[in-house]
Amino acid sequence: MSGMTVAPRRWAARLAAAAGLLVTVVALLIAPATSASAHAVLESSSPAASSIVPSGPSEVVLTFSESVRKVPDKIRVIAPDGSRADRGEPSFSGGVVTIPVDPAGSRGTYLVSFRVISADSHPVSGAFTYSVGAPSTPPVDSGTDSRANPVVETAVKVARFLGYAGLVLLVGPALVLAALWPRRLSRRGPTRLAWIGLGLVAFATLADLWLQVPYTAGGGLFEVTGEGFGSVFGSAFGAAHLVRLGLLAASVFLLRPLLARPAGRADAIILAVLGGAALLTWPLAGHPAASPAPAVSVVVDAVHLGSMAVWLGGLLMLAVFLLRQADERELGAILPIWSRWAALAVSALLLAGTVQALIEVATPQALFDTTYGRLLLAKIGLFALVIGVAAYSRQLVRSRVAAQRPAPVRRAVLVELAVTVVVLAVSATLVQTTPARTAAAGPSAGAESGLFSTRLSSPLLSVEVEVSPAERGNNSVHLYAYDKDNKPQLVAEWKATAALPSAGIEPIEVPLLRLTDSHAYGDVSLPAAGDWEIKITARTTDIDQATVTATVPIR
Repeated sequence: MSGMTVAPRRWAARLAAAAGLLVTVVALLIAPATSASAHAVLESSSPAASSIVPSGPSEVVLTFSESVRKVPDKIRVIAPDGSRADRGEPSFSGGVVTIPVDPAGSRGTYLVSFRVISADSHPVSGAFTYSVGAPSTPPVDSGTDSRANPVVETAVKVARFLGYAGLVLLVGPALVLAALWPRRLSRRGPTRLAWIGLGLVAFATLADLWLQVPYTAGGGLFEVTGEGFGSVFGSAFGAAHLVRLGLLAASVFLLRPLLARPAGRADAIILAVLGGAALLTWPLAGHPAASPAPAVSVVVDAVHLGSMAVWLGGLLMLAVFLLRQADERELGAILPIWSRWAALAVSALLLAGTVQALIEVATPQALFDTTYGRLLLAKIGLFALVIGVAAYSRQLVRSRVAAQRPAPVRRAVLVELAVTVVVLAVSATLVQTTPARTAAAGPSAGAESGLFSTRLSSPLLSVEVEVSPAERGNNSVHLYAYDKDNKPQLVAEWKATAALPSAGIEPIEVPLLRLTDSHAYGDVSLPAAGDWEIKITARTTDIDQATVTATVPIR
């Protein structure tokens, strides 16, 4: 009778898993096809930036280096009197965006501001001016700030970290309970850990979907709209996350019996297939899907992520449970098997990481000249430290000392876990950073490779300063003003100067263009290397103003 009751339960679990897979298939079918690209760059425009045309054009055409997608109401053309000159919705065709404009507009300078989404789900924004007949005082875009709120950008990284941490907590207990767990020990602790991991992955996935709306459109955590959600759900990023949710739902019904007792081979295989498919959703929603070799990058990144989850998850199970609860005979059987698994996982990590680095970095120089490259070097250094500790643990296992004296192994495992938590944090930052291959090439190379950014505070407001490429020669300066609640602060007038006292260079005026009420932009030529002092004055009313100074190292 017991066998007859178990079989229907297994069939029900498999049917439920099939239902989850059906959700996945539907999400895949509605996913839009996208070409390979990453962090699109505005290559040209018509009319050209800073140009003077004899008569008003009927359209403004933006040409990007890669295909881009629309962000609702984030492409605007502002007339000299501050009114909207664009008419109707812009059209998108690959990397070309066409904005209908009223040709009967007044003479003077027009401001074009844009924010679009590149194929790797990251927003790209910018602005430029052109003049009809003759230049005039540039207008100000009274619309919302086109840049994502700093709180949102931080929340995105936290959500990615929680997703990685949840994957570790889920994979480790599931793998060890299925293959290495002694029958005499209670499964309650690892089971609880696995459900926490699954919950974290689901929460992080939902948080990613929510945060993608203000991240791409700009605004605070709760500044979301139905149109924004529609845009996210209709993208490859949204489809990948919906697929992940469907696969998680399907795996729940197979995971429950596996955590409660040793699983059958068929259920374990189905669960492994679901897990492998779920791993693919991470690279499909990020940089790998937009690399020069997307098929290779996606597979390699999934292998990298899966190997990480197996290795760290297994280490966690050893440190928290097995090395404390298993006896000498059990450890003597478990540790050699785990040591071989760990060696395979680390080998896969190294191989996948090497291939991915070759694709994303492209040149050795980009390792040192780009933010992505420097973060990757930091990750490699931390990984080398972990490998050294792992080699020590493996030596203890080979000498058969670990089963008799598990304390040294447990200490080594805890060190591995502590360092790899930092590695996960670096990885969460890496997926939000422009790949080195993009940052080191094209018009935006300098801006990303040598970006200097700092936030300066005063009793009246705070100013975020961005200078790129922070090298001798032409540099662009972006200034963002925030109030005490970290909301955009209206600035009536901006002034800025740059000086290099150590070289006797007196203050140079930085000409600034107000792009929005709280955002100004300027270009300045810095002729020498050194610590430049950029003094910024922001006037908020007729009588209130604040002056702050940033020290910017120029190479």
